[in-house]
Amino acid sequence: MFLNSKDHPYQASLWHIMWNWQRSAVQFFLLSALIVASIYHYELIDPKVQFPSFPLAVIGGALGIFVSFRTNSAYQRWWEGRKLWGRMINTSRHLCTQAVAYLPAHAAQEIVHRHITYVHVLRCGLRGEGLAQDAHILRSVNQLELDLLKSSTNPNHALLNLQLKRLVELREQKEISEFYLSDMDASLRHLLDIQGGTERIKKTPFPPAYGFLAEQLTKIYACLLPIALFHHLSWWVVPVNILVCMCFQMVNEVGRVLENPFEDIWPALPLTAMSLTIERNLRQALNETELPDAESVQHAGNSFVLM
Repeated sequence: MFLNSKDHPYQASLWHIMWNWQRSAVQFFLLSALIVASIYHYELIDPKVQFPSFPLAVIGGALGIFVSFRTNSAYQRWWEGRKLWGRMINTSRHLCTQAVAYLPAHAAQEIVHRHITYVHVLRCGLRGEGLAQDAHILRSVNQLELDLLKSSTNPNHALLNLQLKRLVELREQKEISEFYLSDMDASLRHLLDIQGGTERIKKTPFPPAYGFLAEQLTKIYACLLPIALFHHLSWWVVPVNILVCMCFQMVNEVGRVLENPFEDIWPALPLTAMSLTIERNLRQALNETELPDAESVQHAGNSFVLM
């Protein structure tokens, strides 16, 4: 389901959203319970045939642990991505402060604008978006850098190379001291560490077997639960089956949407908003007046997409 990123998800009916997201799962749990209930109600099999409740409770507990483990692991990936981008924000501000304090005005502006490009390029790379079509990149990049980005196997590393080369040139021109050069080099190294951490998360997929097994085991449980409970609940077993199995299903689905924290979906990290926040902070530090609109930054979250 798709909602524009400017629409907060809770503005729409939560139940309607959930239904469109998990319609097929609800239908399966409903159908499995109805089939079992109909078989027992019309005595199509011996009523004494039933699945014992105690083993089913043990299976349910094991299933809950299994799906929770996957979700917890996925959340750790999401949280690590958030910490890395938190470091990106802080390191970006520090690099800008260094540039303004250590360098001549023209050189500071060049370094900071290139870093703004670096942040937006990293966002596009993590989301698989085209660099040459991104309006935020085109706002701060020159043609030479744009050509370099198009031809580079790692555009972010290429931009860091340009940054360091420019700093070395400034050192040779005696416009920056050796100490200041070393200090700014440390900031560039921190940026490279952050970039490597995000790329590791992006390029290391979560083992698909976890999701597949959790989904199939939940379906098996949805078929066994009505057999064990019909003699106690009669037709009430239908809503109970949906409720219990949807609990397992939703925990598993939360893990699935958190596996990649950089996708352009609502539960993922708002990379566009964080990138624009960095750009606003850095341009303001340069005393520039043309900043990304604050309202656009606030609403530059992720599209509400649940797949």
